[in-house]
Amino acid sequence: MTETRLPLILEPEQLETSLDTENLVVVHISRPDRYAQFHVPGAVFVEGGRYVKAEKPVQGLLPNEADFGQLLASLGIRRDSHVVAYDDEGGGWASRLLWTLDVAGHAHFSLLNGGLVAWVNEGFPVSQEAVTPETGDYDVSWREQPVATAEYIQSRLGAEDIGLLDSRTAAEFSGAKAFASRGGHIPGARRLDWTDTMDQSRNLRLKPAAELHDMLAERELTDDREIVCYCQSHHRSSHSCIMLKSLGYERVRGYPGAWSDWGNRPDTPVDTS
Repeated sequence: MTETRLPLILEPEQLETSLDTENLVVVHISRPDRYAQFHVPGAVFVEGGRYVKAEKPVQGLLPNEADFGQLLASLGIRRDSHVVAYDDEGGGWASRLLWTLDVAGHAHFSLLNGGLVAWVNEGFPVSQEAVTPETGDYDVSWREQPVATAEYIQSRLGAEDIGLLDSRTAAEFSGAKAFASRGGHIPGARRLDWTDTMDQSRNLRLKPAAELHDMLAERELTDDREIVCYCQSHHRSSHSCIMLKSLGYERVRGYPGAWSDWGNRPDTPVDTS
């Protein structure tokens, strides 16, 4: 087997030629029946709910460190593994896993561009054989840098060097649809629906980098700012975090809990304009 460094956004043809790469762990995230139907050869299976925690009414929180470490070990992931994640919905669950790995300080990971949609629709090889990985140990300690809390965001509101990227729909952003006690958005946020960053004609791949840069610049979400990404629970906005990292943004934070936290607090400012 050969060892090579893979890019953050990995094309299906790149993964196909790298399946024998040393220390590679491919993670398939979907329902069990979809994994049984077809998956990338050698991929291990996990359901997305395994690596998020809920404390109602707040959803999408970071899991317990020990629990996440046990999950990684059960998937055969070690500190030196290169993790390639994909799902069947455009990258939300896969990106949430990768963002959580980043919070854990894991160094090497990739998002399969287009995920299972691109892999299957474009005729890449699939397997129905379940994979049982070799388990080990993985000690997790959360880093602060990739994470934004409500308190952190409030301390930075109005600063010239911060941008808030809201990955939700227009109705959620305006408060017309509210999935918390209050609807609306964080003051100063700019909306970029995560689905608008996908190329529907290319099996849900990210749109070209130049186009994404233009979309972000139109919203004043430039790479000289620290960008905080949020949605309802930090599922969709995890995809936004990975997108920004792939574009060279160096200061990116995700808000676990996101609007389910912010919108259910009595002390957080809300904008509905």
